[in-house]
Amino acid sequence: MAASATLHCLTGCAIGEIAGLMIGTAIGLSTGWTIVLAVGLAFLFGYALSTLPLLKSGLALGAALSIVLAADTLSIATMELVDNLVMALIPGAMEAGLVNVVFWIAMMIALSVAFVAAFPVNRYLLQRGKGHALTHEYHGAEPVQEGFRRYIPAFSSGALAAVIFAFMLGGLAVSAAAELGDDPAPAGQMEMQGH
Repeated sequence: MAASATLHCLTGCAIGEIAGLMIGTAIGLSTGWTIVLAVGLAFLFGYALSTLPLLKSGLALGAALSIVLAADTLSIATMELVDNLVMALIPGAMEAGLVNVVFWIAMMIALSVAFVAAFPVNRYLLQRGKGHALTHEYHGAEPVQEGFRRYIPAFSSGALAAVIFAFMLGGLAVSAAAELGDDPAPAGQMEMQGH
């Protein structure tokens, strides 16, 4: 259960962080503001992914949010602290753009270390009936099939993690291709082409 809870938090954090970094880079924010945006979106997506199943089970929005805030805040905060610390410690990671192999490898390392750091936090909380233990009684409930609730998607943590992993590999592949495409032709090859 602790591994599942940690994976669930990691997925929301990864979606939010990558979205924040993409938006911050695209609109030209400074590194500091981009980090603020990425961390804010990590909390937002982390909370949202935990809130959706509770809403689908019939819980009111206010009740669902209060449970999610109590269940996920410490886990997400741990992940964000560790993730950003690791990114700061990897040379060039914070300055690397989105189309840079260093960024994607650093992000994969940072998220992996954040998972390892947050796992004992979630385990500790679960052992005391806190954290994701607060949400589990609603996860097995029969989904409400009326009103807007019938349109709330149900995502398994494994499926979300697979999508994030595929996205990270895609970002790495695009970055590697861009860097290989920017390499000038070797001197001998340039002479043969008449350059």
